[in-house]
Amino acid sequence: MGNQSIVTEFFLMGFADDHETQILHLVMFLFIYLTAVVGNLLIIMAVTLDHYLHNPMYFFLVHLSFLDLCYISITVPKSIAISITKNRVVTFAECAAQLFLIITYTGGELFLLTAMAYDCYVAICQPLQYSMIMNWNACIQMAAVAWISSIIYAILETSLTFTVDFCGSNKIRQFFCDMPLLQKTSCTDSNVHTFLILTLGVIVITFCVGVLFASYGYIFSTVLKITSVHARIKTFSTCTPYLTVFFLFVITAVFSYMILKNLSTPIMDVVSACLYTLLPPVLNPIIYSLRNKDIQKSVWKISTRLKHFLK
Repeated sequence: MGNQSIVTEFFLMGFADDHETQILHLVMFLFIYLTAVVGNLLIIMAVTLDHYLHNPMYFFLVHLSFLDLCYISITVPKSIAISITKNRVVTFAECAAQLFLIITYTGGELFLLTAMAYDCYVAICQPLQYSMIMNWNACIQMAAVAWISSIIYAILETSLTFTVDFCGSNKIRQFFCDMPLLQKTSCTDSNVHTFLILTLGVIVITFCVGVLFASYGYIFSTVLKITSVHARIKTFSTCTPYLTVFFLFVITAVFSYMILKNLSTPIMDVVSACLYTLLPPVLNPIIYSLRNKDIQKSVWKISTRLKHFLK
């Protein structure tokens, strides 16, 4: 170790200190955060208050909206607070906790989207057995497995990240504790840790993508057997939001880590982080409500009630 001192706190240096940049950052992040919060809360309220929507598909959708809400709340409010207070310091424990929660919610979303793909498969390929297979006990168990798996995955990834010594620069050019940038501050040989972290990530993504492709492979083959073009489009359209959200989530993460990280500069690091931390929570409610008339009707009912309440 020599004369190197161990890092006990980090500085989040995601955005420049000049007044104009900080104001722009504050306004944009506040707008994005409020949009995500309102959108996801509307989905949760719409499903919770409308008994017609109490079925497995919307049960998983509520969990997904809750995960999106938690996910964006881990990074954005802290970043907004930094713009207001100018205090960029996060302790070692705070940074570890933030990374753990980020991985938990991203992992949970990935596992939950996998469960939703299976739900689509059963609904389209085995409609007569759907109520028996996707009963409430099965739904609760699948959601519980998604949460438990994501927590275990987060414990492993966070432990591997923070079991090395940090004695380099404690300045992280990001608006949250980002794993790749944390690894750069390590002063020990972290090649083994990096390999294990990547291996775990690849295993999780491969499993989830494998289940999704298998599910949608059966769905495509079943849909193509339907003679009516209208019925074929209508049947498949019930599952296209899941597919859109899944690939939005995976592609933004993979694009950020595999492509933009190879062009690593302070600006590109922040841009890539914005892609996978801000886009999914904001766009998911829009994707699910855009072509879902049941959600639209339920949201309209809630809006009408609120208008009457506020008058």
